[in-house]
Amino acid sequence: MMQSVTLDDTQAIAIGAGILGTGGGGSTYLNRLRLENELRRQGRAVPILQADDVPDDALVCAVGGMGAPTVSNEKLQAGDEIHTAVRALENHLRQKIHAIVIGEIGGGNALGPMVAALQLGLPVVDGDGMGRAFPELQMDTFMIYGAAPAPFALADSHGNVSIFTRIGSAEQAEEFARSLTIEMGGSAALVMPVMTGAQLKATIIRDTVSLAKRIGDAVLKCRAGSIEPAETVAALCQGKVLFTGKIIDVERRTVGGFARGRLIISAFDDYQRQLEIDFQNENLIARSNGNVLCTVPDLLTLVTLEDGEPIGTESLRYGLRVAVLAMPAPKELKSPAALAVVGPRAFGYDVDFAPMPGDLL
Repeated sequence: MMQSVTLDDTQAIAIGAGILGTGGGGSTYLNRLRLENELRRQGRAVPILQADDVPDDALVCAVGGMGAPTVSNEKLQAGDEIHTAVRALENHLRQKIHAIVIGEIGGGNALGPMVAALQLGLPVVDGDGMGRAFPELQMDTFMIYGAAPAPFALADSHGNVSIFTRIGSAEQAEEFARSLTIEMGGSAALVMPVMTGAQLKATIIRDTVSLAKRIGDAVLKCRAGSIEPAETVAALCQGKVLFTGKIIDVERRTVGGFARGRLIISAFDDYQRQLEIDFQNENLIARSNGNVLCTVPDLLTLVTLEDGEPIGTESLRYGLRVAVLAMPAPKELKSPAALAVVGPRAFGYDVDFAPMPGDLL
């Protein structure tokens, strides 16, 4: 298990988090640069804490960025938004936060919390609430399994902070926070939820920072040996390469704070053999000839065929040669309670979740 994150770890973690992000979670490139800059400025590593080492009565908080990936790539951050939101919430609670928890391990949201942890002088817990990235706040194991959504805080790049002291439900928190994020320019820092150590241990998906590092290390090793990484990554994650081909069509729009759309990939050996993927920040469902091949919460990730670089939904474009990875979701996302929130029907698809072969509930 990891004990710290140093400058030597950032590339691997960024690659692994991008692959776990299923197309979302924000730019790993930008947040990797921010993390490396903060590591140099602070002159010390990010301490990594195991969930079992958090005292039961200590307070922890999940943090990350909220907004469409297309906006986060174009709108520069001040760099201290999460720090500002955490300090404001501590002042409201009149209690100190013991450790930072990554809200979602996917994409840049795996790295931004580490920047904040360095600024705050706090450790980061090895785990998260999604095991991937999801587009909406209620879609994490913390709140699925009972953590209260309030109090929570949002902060923007101008130092504005809003604290919600009470909210009716996690779904209502998503609606209110999404509207406020749009007013804040389409991206904001989110601190949510606040939990005790005991709640954390009961709800977290463990060791996902370590998993991201292992995935990234595997990709870098393949690159060094001039090996296409897709099969290696799929095997490491107990998944499979679902499809390889060239992107021939992309439809994408930013609506209601989300990047929504679809893409079509054509096989190299047969132009008529195609895979269609819908996305809402993250890739949600894959179909071929009308047959559903993979759906949320299982992971659908596009990587460049040659070097295994993960491709965010904001970076999709015609002509990219890609491999599509299908990987089983963590078991915490496949209970009946979780599927009601993160399964395909939660996104409006009239299909039931069908586990991948070997992907048991």
